[in-house]
Amino acid sequence: MSTEVTNPPSALPPFDTGQHLLSVSQLDRAALTRLFAVAESLRPVGEGRMVCRILEGAVLGSLFFEPSTRTRLSFESAFRRLGGSVVSTTGFTFSSMAKGESIHDTARVVSGYSDAMVVRHPDTGSVAQFAQASVVPVINAGDGSGEHPSQSLLDLFTMREELSSRDKSIDGATIAVLGDLRYGRTVHSLLQILGLYDNVSFRVFGPPALALPSGFFDLVASTGNRIVECDSVDEAIAPADVIYCTRVQKERLSEEDEQAVHLHGDLLNTAILQEHASPDAIVMHPLPRDSRHNSFDLSPDVDGFPGLAIFRQTDNGLLVRMAIFSIALGVADRVADELRPATWRRR
Repeated sequence: MSTEVTNPPSALPPFDTGQHLLSVSQLDRAALTRLFAVAESLRPVGEGRMVCRILEGAVLGSLFFEPSTRTRLSFESAFRRLGGSVVSTTGFTFSSMAKGESIHDTARVVSGYSDAMVVRHPDTGSVAQFAQASVVPVINAGDGSGEHPSQSLLDLFTMREELSSRDKSIDGATIAVLGDLRYGRTVHSLLQILGLYDNVSFRVFGPPALALPSGFFDLVASTGNRIVECDSVDEAIAPADVIYCTRVQKERLSEEDEQAVHLHGDLLNTAILQEHASPDAIVMHPLPRDSRHNSFDLSPDVDGFPGLAIFRQTDNGLLVRMAIFSIALGVADRVADELRPATWRRR
């Protein structure tokens, strides 16, 4: 189900207490440093070693109008781990939007029941419409092929950690981006937010029908960073510190796209990595990956590759999303004081 939407506002206020998080453009290096520090302080909570109840009594409205596993459960788990509770709806079928209710009315009603909302919707710009009608902070969990800011934040948090463990920094890194660059909203947000870092080199490869839109080349150039369009995966990954793969967003392909896109084999597998990549390269993927044969995605046979970071990415997503809620609801400065040992242990 799709509705006509307008583009989000071009100028959004910086993300802070009481503000929506709709775009990575709301963050600067100082804001990233603060958010990542809060996320790191919450690591004992994410790992089940400590308990924190700073959102006790708060209610999250979780509205996912597109299929989601990691993002939805990660947001909802993050809110619950901070002591809050969740009310949710998934898909259009079980929402009053199936009866013709507008985005405005849905947003205003649900925000009246909630202290924060997280929204995923298939149409670009739609989450900004939710935010305009909401009386509480709205977090964009993905709006069509637009943006996915929390994913880019957890990706950045992961890159920072993984590179640091190799005595490297995001500043000066070479990052290969592979796969569906046309519709991959994670790619779009990542290219934008990495503009806050210096001397970053991007090497991108996607099939012609899924190539990166030209505006993103201009965006990267405007930040002073470099971007090169490569003719093959091999060429893209050879000098890369980080290899970022994305699946084909088949749910966003038009009939014309489907006729133009004839993909088979693996986007990246162990044989390609061993032959062309640096031994200490970091391999990332926002997930889900399509693990079926001939899916043109990251092959499951890379799961033994030392630099594979995809599951550390998902673990970090919980930390980053707890930090987002802590900042949006004005309790980030209380985290250290609210930690207490868990009375249970994971196996």
